[in-house]
Amino acid sequence: MYLKVNGHDLYAYTGGKAFDAAKPTVIFIHGVLNDHSVWILQSRYLAHHGWNVLAIDLPGQGKSGGEPPATVEEAAGTIIALLSAAGLNQAALVGHSFGSLIALETAARAPAHISHLVMAGSAYPMKVSPALLESSVKAPEKAIAMVNQFSHSTLAPPPSALGPGTWLYGGSRALMRRMLASNAKTNVFYTGFKACDSYAGGEQAMAAVHCPTLFIIGRHDQMTPPKAARALAAHARLVKLVEVNGGHALMSEAPDEVLWALQEFLSE
Repeated sequence: MYLKVNGHDLYAYTGGKAFDAAKPTVIFIHGVLNDHSVWILQSRYLAHHGWNVLAIDLPGQGKSGGEPPATVEEAAGTIIALLSAAGLNQAALVGHSFGSLIALETAARAPAHISHLVMAGSAYPMKVSPALLESSVKAPEKAIAMVNQFSHSTLAPPPSALGPGTWLYGGSRALMRRMLASNAKTNVFYTGFKACDSYAGGEQAMAAVHCPTLFIIGRHDQMTPPKAARALAAHARLVKLVEVNGGHALMSEAPDEVLWALQEFLSE
């Protein structure tokens, strides 16, 4: 479905179910050069088990119009505007990587409207190496290969993620190329990484979050190491940590573990 947010069409996958604002709602927010599809198992399951699901494409990429957010704070403003556009008084937020910082900042800015906060593959600070930032502009194929190397800890996912025989590296690279090509005017690769690298309000935002917070940590994550996630979690009020057997791409590498963690946390 499409929602008019800040004057532009924002795409949200609903998990195959009609949107019903009367149901409890969960908003899924993807990371850099990803889209709504990275949540395929988790979003579809929740949509068919009593939840209203909005798995979005961030502005200016994928199926969404507008300009890609240049900062975490700007992206958080988009999520707050999305709540209003969807007629939602409250929602749970689930974010991965860059999306986790967006979810965090949103929960800090609009505490009355966020019931649960889930941060998957997160860290603070989320610094990006100067070499990778430069490559995202000058040699994006090289940067995509580099990110995939550090994001995955296995070649193929369990069948519950994408089906038997799926090649995680190839599928992820194809998605990242497609997302990069989805905006001909702005390099969403560099813009997203720069936003992560520049975000300086993580600890203050975490201290301002009122709702329960779940950190889902990939045991083999090299992009956002478990140690960095635990350091941010130390600033949370009501926090739970779940470690899964995967790398940074934990939604596809440990799909069932991520789903079980979400299901249990959101039902509390």
